[in-house]
Amino acid sequence: MKIVLFGATGMIGQGVLRECLLASDVDRVVAIGRSGTGIQNPKFREIVHADLCYYASIEDQLRGFDACFFCLGVTSAGMSEADYTRVTYGITMAAAETLCRLNPDMTFVFVSGAGADSTENGRLMWARVKGKTENAIARLPFKASFAFRPGVVQPMNGERSRTAAYRVLYAMTKPLLPLLRRVAPGQMLTTEQFGRAMLLVVRQGAPKRVLESSDINELVPA
Repeated sequence: MKIVLFGATGMIGQGVLRECLLASDVDRVVAIGRSGTGIQNPKFREIVHADLCYYASIEDQLRGFDACFFCLGVTSAGMSEADYTRVTYGITMAAAETLCRLNPDMTFVFVSGAGADSTENGRLMWARVKGKTENAIARLPFKASFAFRPGVVQPMNGERSRTAAYRVLYAMTKPLLPLLRRVAPGQMLTTEQFGRAMLLVVRQGAPKRVLESSDINELVPA
């Protein structure tokens, strides 16, 4: 498989990249982002691209992929709906529409969030925008597309969030994670599971297009 990855510097993206590089059936991973990861691997190449809303200048490098793992995302805290929509919906759809045109046989996997609102009419701004993005991706003529809706994700191999508040939260809650896994095992994922599940849905599909934490746990048990 040849995979294009967005958000490789974020916590989930770091975990997904690790699993892609470990997978024997992945030949090439190309990460696209505003900054590099610094990772060196024969399978891995990076495209540092300043404007994630426009890809005309690099379209010749975006053909021939089997899958896109879109792990890029920001917290909605302190953002207006217009700004959050521009980042979450606008950047995602710019990439998805370009890749769909260039790779119609691609599987596109979007990292959404637990509680995303498919009706696009709910009370929570971030949930409406995530739901709108999920719905727009589903309408594109990809070979297949999936939305992953993680809740609690445990970093397993040194992955770190780029958001300072999330790093503090993970540090504070780390001692509680084993208890949470025992009490609500289906609601918690690891970064390893996340990456393996993304690869699995490219290889063999999934029973549903929108996958909650419990669905992902069923696909790839911890």
